[in-house]
Amino acid sequence: MATRLKEHYDTVLRPALMKEFGYPNALAAPRLDKIVINMGVGEAVQDTKKVDAAAKELTAIAGQRPVITRAKKSIATYKVRENMPLGCKVTLRKDRMYEFLDRLVNIALPRVRDFRGLSGKSFDGRGNYALGLKEQLVFPEVDYDQVSDVRGMDIIIVTTARTDAEAKALLKGFDMPFSN
Repeated sequence: MATRLKEHYDTVLRPALMKEFGYPNALAAPRLDKIVINMGVGEAVQDTKKVDAAAKELTAIAGQRPVITRAKKSIATYKVRENMPLGCKVTLRKDRMYEFLDRLVNIALPRVRDFRGLSGKSFDGRGNYALGLKEQLVFPEVDYDQVSDVRGMDIIIVTTARTDAEAKALLKGFDMPFSN
C-alpha cells in the first residue's frame, strides 16, 4: 500500500521533473531519500530523564523509536561527560518518510505561530533541506498535557537531487510552503 505522496510523486511529480530538467530516464529524476529528525536536549546535563521524555515524544511524532545520541567527548565547561545522553534522533525512509512529510506540510507547519513560509535559503548546496521547529506541540500526536518542557527539533530532508534548484522543485511538488 503506497502512501498518498508516494503515488503523487510517481504519477505527477516525477514526469513533471523529467520534463522540466530534461532527465534521460525516470531513475535520474530526484526523489526523497530520507528524513532525519533530531532533538537536542541540553537540559539532559542536569536530568537524564529529560532525554527519555524527548524520546517518547519523538516516537509519537515519527512512529518509530529514536536512537539516543550521546556525547563524544567530555566538556567541563558545560558539565558534559563522555557517553552522556544528550538527545535523540530518528531516520525515516520509504512509507514512513512520506507519511511524516504529509503530516509536516498539511498539519504541523500550518499550526506554527506567525508562520510566513519556509526559507528558500536553507539548502546545503547538494540538494538537502534543513528546517527547525521551535516546539514539538505543533504535531497533533504530542499530548499537550503530558509535555513537561517545550523542545525544538531539526528536520533534515535528504534528496537525491544534485543541485538546490532541483531539490526545491521536488519539495515544491510536495507542496512545501516556501516564503519567496
